[in-house]
Order: sequence, then structure tokens, then C-alpha cells
Amino acid sequence: MPRLLSVIIPASNEAGYIGACLSALFASAGVPGGAEAIVVANGCRDDTAAQARAHLAMAEAAGWRFTVIERAEGGKPGALNAGDAVARGDMRAYLDADVIVSPDLMAQLALALSIDAPRYATGRAEIPRARSAVTRAYARFWQTLPFAQSAAPGYGLFAVNGAGRARWGAFPDLISDDTFVRLQFTPAERVGCRASYIWPMIEGFDALVRVRRRQDAGVAQIAELFPGLLAREAKQKMGAAGLLRRAVADPAGFAVYAAVSLAVKTRRGGGAWVRGR
Repeated sequence: MPRLLSVIIPASNEAGYIGACLSALFASAGVPGGAEAIVVANGCRDDTAAQARAHLAMAEAAGWRFTVIERAEGGKPGALNAGDAVARGDMRAYLDADVIVSPDLMAQLALALSIDAPRYATGRAEIPRARSAVTRAYARFWQTLPFAQSAAPGYGLFAVNGAGRARWGAFPDLISDDTFVRLQFTPAERVGCRASYIWPMIEGFDALVRVRRRQDAGVAQIAELFPGLLAREAKQKMGAAGLLRRAVADPAGFAVYAAVSLAVKTRRGGGAWVRGR
């Protein structure tokens, strides 16, 4: 029996991004069982909520239910929980506000999740060409790493069915909500759909360092609060030989990636939320 898909979009000061995100979402091919979108504008100092509401007619024309929630409080976990609280779908997709989905992705996610056993699903991420040469080099090398090459990494977009969502309650106050959710599932329970989505990488060396430091802090936080959870990652080991092969294949990309890694270990600060990857 078809099940409703709820797409929850946390959006903090995303006025410049939310329009493109919603336009692509509402251009999706028909989703079996129907779909709804819930934008949670949290702690915004811009007109994110108004920009989102401007897409109400588009949502209605596409047959989507559409809700915009405004929260004075910031914080992504709180926004995710607020969206979950009003979501009506058995299946839940969690979508970053700067991600652009391809037309077939939502339908493919719904089909992948339409079983009784717990499932986690995502699409195939594509990183658009960055303006910064540094980010282009970093992104090129990063995409060859084991995590980025895994079947369903889920950065920027992940979805679960009802049995999968039952594996945790409210989103805890964590930096890496995507990692926390992915590791609720074994590799055999994760599905990578063929359809793609566009996932932009942050621009510039300093920004890459801040984001990478925050990612590392998120993984360390999960290891501390949920011992044993990281064992489910099951990503391929790269090793020194694998790193060397990648460095020989792309010396410029390796140089930027190594420089960012070194800066992450030697610079202080960077714990605040930042946009990007």
C-alpha cells in the first residue's frame, strides 16, 4: 500500500537558497502515496519563511501538501524535531535547504522505502563546479575517498521508512545528525538510489577548514555519546597505499586536501555552525 512521504527541510537564514530547493522539489515526478514538504525556518534573521511561502501555489499545483513553520530558536536538531512533530507521512526525508533534487529522486526514495523492514535511502550526490579553485581541487579529491564512494552516504539528503524512523526518538542535540541517522542502519539496510541531487561544497580554504573541523567534532561527539555506533560505518579502508595512489593521480587535489587536514589539527576555534560541507 502506498505511503505518504514527508520531506522536512530545516532552514536557518536560507533565503538565498530555499526557492531553488523548493522549485526542484515541487517539480518532482509523481510520488507513490503522495508527498508533503515541511519547511522549518529556525532562528532566521532574513525572510526565509516568506520566500518559502511564495511557493505555496507551486506546491498545490504539483499536488504537494506544504507547511512552513517559524521558530525563534536556532539549532538544526530542534528544527528537525519540530518538522517531525507535524509530519503526517510514514516515510521521512530530511533535506538541506541548499540541495537541489532531480525530478525522479523523490519517487525513487519512496519506492525504496516502501517495505516493512527498516530502510535508509538517499540519492547520488553531485558536487557542482565551485567558483574557488581551492574548493574545486578539494572537492575533486574528496570525491575519491571511501566515504564519498560508499553506496549511500546521505550527506545533504537522507530518508527513512516508518520502521527505520522508530529506531530513535527525538533528534539528540548533535552536530552530525546525518551521521547519527545513517549509523542507525547496517550497510545492508542502506539503499543508494540512482537519481541524483546537487550538493554544493563551501567556497574557500578557511571555510573548508571550519567545516572539516566541525565534521570531525561531530564524529568525536557521536563516539563519546553513543559508544559502538561508529562500528556500523563499515566504509572501505583507504590505507597509506590507497592515499598514495590518489595523491599520484591528483597531486593538486591531494595538496589542498592535505593542507586543509593539517590546518584542522593546528588551528583553534571553529565550533560554531557554518554552512557547507
